[in-house]
Amino acid sequence: MLLILTLILKILGIIVPLLIAVAYFTIAERKIMGAIQRRRGPNVVGYIGLLQPLADGLKLFVKETTLPNSSNLSIFLLAPSFAFILSLMGWAAIPFAEGIVLCNLNLGILYLFAISSLNVYSILFAGWSSNSKYPYLGALRSAAQMISYELSIGFAALTVALCAGTFNLTTIVIAQEKIWFMIPLFPMFLIFYISILAETNRHPFDLPEAEAELVSGYNIEYSSMTFALFFLGEYANMLIMSAFGALLFLGGWLPVNYYLGFIPGTLWFSLKICFGVVFFIIARATLPRYRYDQLMYLGWKCFLPLTLGYFILTVGILVSFNLLPN
Repeated sequence: MLLILTLILKILGIIVPLLIAVAYFTIAERKIMGAIQRRRGPNVVGYIGLLQPLADGLKLFVKETTLPNSSNLSIFLLAPSFAFILSLMGWAAIPFAEGIVLCNLNLGILYLFAISSLNVYSILFAGWSSNSKYPYLGALRSAAQMISYELSIGFAALTVALCAGTFNLTTIVIAQEKIWFMIPLFPMFLIFYISILAETNRHPFDLPEAEAELVSGYNIEYSSMTFALFFLGEYANMLIMSAFGALLFLGGWLPVNYYLGFIPGTLWFSLKICFGVVFFIIARATLPRYRYDQLMYLGWKCFLPLTLGYFILTVGILVSFNLLPN
C-alpha cells in the first residue's frame, strides 16, 4: 500500500509541475512573440498578464463540447485523451538529476521513441473519426511528416548512444562529464533540433494545421475540453523533446563548468529545457512556413543522408582510434 502511495506521489510530482510549465510555456510564447513583433502580448489578466493561461484554461473547461453528427464518437473522444496521456507517459524515463527519475530504464531512448511514434495514432484517429475532408488531410500530412523526421532524430540519438555505449539516459549524461556531445556531434545537434520542430508539428513545419489551406488541420472539429487536451499534449511534447535534446547533447543536469557545480542539477536541466523552448518560440516568430514538398525533400534527401553519413563517420572514427566504450 505504501509503495503504491509513493508511486502516485512521484507521478503527481511530475504531472503537476509539467502542467504548470505548459501553462507558462504558452504565456512565454505569446510574450516573446509580442516582443519580436514590437507589441506587448497578453498584459490584462493578473500582473503583466501572468494569469492569462489560467483564464484561457478555465474558458476551455466551461465551454460546451460540440460533437459532429457524422463522426465516429468513441474514436473522436479517445484521440485527444490518447494524445495527452502519451505526452505524460514519456516523462517516466526522463532523469531530472542523478537518481531523480521515475523509472531508470536501460532502453530509455527506445522508450521515448516508442512514445513519440504512438503520437501519430492520436492525430490519425482525430482526422479519420471527424469524418471531414480538412482534418483527414491534416492527419495524413502529419503522419507522413512525423514518420519522415523520426528517422533523422533516430540516427542522431543512435550516434549519441554509440559514443556513450548505452541507451540509458542517466549513463548518457554521466558520459558527458568531460565534454558535452554537442561539441563533437555538432551537425547531429543542429539536425536533431530542426527535426524536433517537424516531429512536434511546429512552425515552420506546421503543415498539418496550415491555416491558409486546411483551416486548422486535424483539430477543426474539436472544441472546449477535447481541444484543450490536444493543446496540452502538443506543448508537453515540445517540452519532452527539449528535455530529450538537453539529455543527449547539452549534458542534462551537468553544470556549464566545474566552478558552477554548487547550483542544483535540476535547475541546470530546467535552464537547458528553457533553451529548447525559446528555440521553438523564435522559430515560430521568425520563419515562414515550408511548402509540403520542400518539407519532404528536406527530410528524405537532406537530413536522412546527412545523419546516416555522420553516423557511419562516427563509427569509423571510434573503431579506428579504438575509442569505442566498453
